[in-house]
Amino acid sequence: MSGHNKWASIKHKKAATDSKRGKIFSKITKEITASARANGGDLFSNSRLRVAVNKAKSVNMPADNIDRAIKKGTGELPGVLYEEIAYEGYGPKGVAIIAESLTDNKNRTSADIRNIFSKKGGNMAGSGSVSWIFSKKGFILVAVSNADEDTVISVALDAGAEDMKTEEGMYEVTTSVSDFEKVKDALEKSNIPIESAEITMIPTSTVKLEGSDAKQVLSLIEMLEDHDDVQNVYANFDIPDELIEEG
Repeated sequence: MSGHNKWASIKHKKAATDSKRGKIFSKITKEITASARANGGDLFSNSRLRVAVNKAKSVNMPADNIDRAIKKGTGELPGVLYEEIAYEGYGPKGVAIIAESLTDNKNRTSADIRNIFSKKGGNMAGSGSVSWIFSKKGFILVAVSNADEDTVISVALDAGAEDMKTEEGMYEVTTSVSDFEKVKDALEKSNIPIESAEITMIPTSTVKLEGSDAKQVLSLIEMLEDHDDVQNVYANFDIPDELIEEG
């Protein structure tokens, strides 16, 4: 099981219990606005916007909020212009980390992210320094308790999924970006409940961590995740199962 997938599971658990609903809504609103600004407000032709809106619905964001965010992106309503920046760096023990952000003040956000890396024992690096370790993929989680393994494998692979693993009580379905929505739709049409579905970055290799090193990396990543401008954090670590429960 890759470090990314463990972190994805931790993020899923956090999202299910996180009481900071306002911060979650704010980050999704930024993504919807940026998606609409980049590729238009039509959900059918803008797959990135469609994924963002589905994410908003999964956390029960009001429809009015979603509509306003789209209109701010298309210019129908006044809105902030967000710049998309991916910060790359290394955590303790050489763990590769990417923090994707949407910001209206690049200087402020860059300084903040650099400070977080430094404070938690890591360091920023130049563009492209760690991104080569990751591949952009679709990633879908289905609870083992909600579906039969053979059924999930059959439906997912027939729809174009690249791989499926069973880890930590979850079926982890990996797809190409282009086939992500097709696989997700096939699972939903087969009445297979989906716990989480996202376009993400999966590492091709991982760094094995234990003890204080693992906790330090988790602390760094969680601090990055908590920053208002950071949308997603990806890292290539592998940690003991008991630290997942603590996370």
